[in-house]
Amino acid sequence: MFRLYDFLIYCFITAYTPGANNLLSMSNAIRLGFRRSIRFNLGILAGFAVVMSVCTVFSATLYSFLPKVKMVMQILGAAYMLYLAWKVWKSSAEVNTEGGKEAGFISGMVLQFINPKIYIYAITAMSLYILPVYRSGTALAGFTAVLSLIGASGSFIWALFGAAFCKFFSRHTKLVNAVMALLLIYCAVSLFL
Repeated sequence: MFRLYDFLIYCFITAYTPGANNLLSMSNAIRLGFRRSIRFNLGILAGFAVVMSVCTVFSATLYSFLPKVKMVMQILGAAYMLYLAWKVWKSSAEVNTEGGKEAGFISGMVLQFINPKIYIYAITAMSLYILPVYRSGTALAGFTAVLSLIGASGSFIWALFGAAFCKFFSRHTKLVNAVMALLLIYCAVSLFL
């Protein structure tokens, strides 16, 4: 059974928690303005789609050839979510917005190939939520697009509200981190229910 609620919680928390994409997008928007940060964010979206497609093929292939991998992926996925919950709980909202030059489309795209958060996001979402229920090429392509859009949307939102998020997080860091960490713990536990 597809657990849409759990799937969306996982996707949005992973997409909207601080990471390389979000912090660089926010930093660019604070320094340069939202309009001048759009090319970088479009690069993130393009790179995200490529990495997500590769991870979808990898996950589907692995899932098809090794059906017993589900339990291993559940355990690894839950462990990653608990680790991410710990990191979110302990993280601060500090952002360095000084110096540097404008990052363009290629910079945003290349960043995706060295960003481990995306690989883990993709493989976890595919192997734990999607592949147990959907296997057709059309469904996988659709979920790849959805995961790419949700994942990259975080960087656009962080850029759009860069200054506002920076102030909000600095004032309410512990509360925001506690809520996100608890939701991630819920996702990890729900994998075994």
